[in-house]
Amino acid sequence: MNIKSNRFLSLDVFRGMTICLMIVVNSPGTGADLYPYLVHADWFGFTLADLVFPTFLFVMGNAMSFSMTKLKEAGPKAFWKKVIKRTVIIFLLGYLMYWYPFFQQGIDGTLELKPFSETRVMGVLQRIAICYFISAVIFYYVKQRGTLITAAVILLAYWALLYVFGAPGGELDMAINAGTRLDFFILGEGHIYKGDKIPFDPEGILSTLPAVVNVLAGILAGKYIQRAGKSYEGIAKLCMAGFVLAALALWWDLIFPIGKKLWTSSFVLYTVGIDLLIIAVLIYLIEIKKRTSGAEVFNIVGKNPLFIYLFSELFFITLRTIPTGSGLDAFEWVSERIFQAIFPGSFGSLVTAIAFTMLCWGVGWWLDKRRIYIKI
Repeated sequence: MNIKSNRFLSLDVFRGMTICLMIVVNSPGTGADLYPYLVHADWFGFTLADLVFPTFLFVMGNAMSFSMTKLKEAGPKAFWKKVIKRTVIIFLLGYLMYWYPFFQQGIDGTLELKPFSETRVMGVLQRIAICYFISAVIFYYVKQRGTLITAAVILLAYWALLYVFGAPGGELDMAINAGTRLDFFILGEGHIYKGDKIPFDPEGILSTLPAVVNVLAGILAGKYIQRAGKSYEGIAKLCMAGFVLAALALWWDLIFPIGKKLWTSSFVLYTVGIDLLIIAVLIYLIEIKKRTSGAEVFNIVGKNPLFIYLFSELFFITLRTIPTGSGLDAFEWVSERIFQAIFPGSFGSLVTAIAFTMLCWGVGWWLDKRRIYIKI
């Protein structure tokens, strides 16, 4: 059986599922801890939350395998103009998102501009921008076999860089690994993420290098899916590749542990393996078996992924800055006075996150109803 079509609803659904899970993970309710599997691993280890960001990069690569083919045919001038413009816009959006709401209350109670010296430079959208740029250039100038070799070299080189330039005996420690040392040297402590145990950026400069491979894997998978994805043979090969990569990652984990925050090479292989298995299942259910019930729920988000993600982050930050008479901010008040009262504990925290996600989904639904698709 081989059903050929240029339309892959499964890829749009996969992208939408990823964004929805990303919003749930990023906006947990307060008043109780979220379930452990929806919280990132402290350092090494793996949870469902750790799968979200690499999966977004993977599905971005899937989309690039379609869009970049057309751009490649337009010639180098059109290619560089589009890629540079998109990279700069996404990076700036990410930077402005971390600077938002731009003002803070000064010592004398007046509003003052948040200083540039305290603004995080790297971040989620910034990593997406850099990975997009590097992957686009590789896709444009390197053939598929060369892309596979490049991906392998990147993963091995990152492994080597950590051990060559990390502090002796602490090559994989949060405070003194090569990535942290590079971030402090180039960015300075003021521009580094401070939401962890110590100043450390999980989207740092060096660890962005292996993240490129998640995008390259998505591109290669997308190209293969276009050739053979809507067939039982294609699905079988995707599953086999997924199992092989996941098994290889678990073997590598013995000497180079799986960890999202350090974005280890074994972490890349493990997440790509899982993503290949997920997309194989979705293609089987949606493209071959035509089981599309509920698919439109995620497809709506998949049509405006970057915008909905950015909206969710800004909306969340805004709610956390609105005070209430109870001493809680607006998000805390809703979570603790409403959802925790009805659903105490971790379940209430999850329900809060789901409710917030549905509000963001509503924005996507509104845009889709008016056929507004915001592309960068």
